[in-house]
Amino acid sequence: MLSRAADNLYWMARYIERAENMARMLDVSYRMSLMPSSDEPRSQWEPPLIIAGCDAGFAATGLPLESHNVINYLALDAGNPSSIRRCLQAARENARAMRSEITTEMWESINSTWLEMREMEYAHLVSVGYSDFFEWVKERSHLFRGVTMGTMMREEAFHFVRLGTALERADATARLLDVKYHMLLPSPRDVGGLVDHYQWAALLRSVSAFRAYRNTYRDSIKPAKVADLLILNPAMPRSIAASFEEITDTLFTLRDAYARDYASTRMAFAMQSRLRYIQIEEIFAHGLHEFLTEQIDGNIKLGMTIARDFMGAADPAEQKQAQASA
Repeated sequence: MLSRAADNLYWMARYIERAENMARMLDVSYRMSLMPSSDEPRSQWEPPLIIAGCDAGFAATGLPLESHNVINYLALDAGNPSSIRRCLQAARENARAMRSEITTEMWESINSTWLEMREMEYAHLVSVGYSDFFEWVKERSHLFRGVTMGTMMREEAFHFVRLGTALERADATARLLDVKYHMLLPSPRDVGGLVDHYQWAALLRSVSAFRAYRNTYRDSIKPAKVADLLILNPAMPRSIAASFEEITDTLFTLRDAYARDYASTRMAFAMQSRLRYIQIEEIFAHGLHEFLTEQIDGNIKLGMTIARDFMGAADPAEQKQAQASA
């Protein structure tokens, strides 16, 4: 497959997944902000900006760090390249360039999503409710993935769509977990209390994992078990481990198809192996924030290596993000 075609398909999938994950991150921040707390509003709304790499851009707007400003900036701002609006627009542009490679149903799904999204203004979000808007974004992403799985031939194009989705999901899960554990820790008096419990429950619901947690652990919500589910449990679809199983499987398929040994395949296999054999106790002993930061940095490097192996060059936005993380 031509590198340009691979690039379009890969980023189409990443942008769809990124829009969904931004909605999930905003949803958990919004739910947490509704809980009574002694924390300043900054502690609730600064983390999603930092994790999305949008803190400097938001600061440049000069707007107060308040819920409506942050939600509008991360959801609807056409000048923010990481907003939900811009992600859906970019996904649609990549899909349009690949009309001959994707199915009619895929195009109709992504095109109708963008047509509806571009008409939305902040007043609409207020009228329908933030949570309903976030659910709409997630549902449209689910629809696109379902149509993809149900209609697309299992050929090269499908593998690049699958690869983009899995890598973006692994990165988003790490960032979401880091938001709660490192940047939204409650005050010492709240640890183990109602607020702390509600925040962890909100996080689990934001990744559609609340029932999975109950079925797996049959216990009250405990941070170590939440981390274990979202990092190491391969049966949990949005876990980092499950995402890397899919990434590695896809890269091995592409390696065999092209009969070439790729650096990205070796890198992904090494990252998957670490996730397969490390224990949650080791992660906490090392430091959960430190582990997640290493994982996020590894995801960025893997994305750049995939771009070099299959698409000719690393994505400029990822290069900038990698430099900022250094």
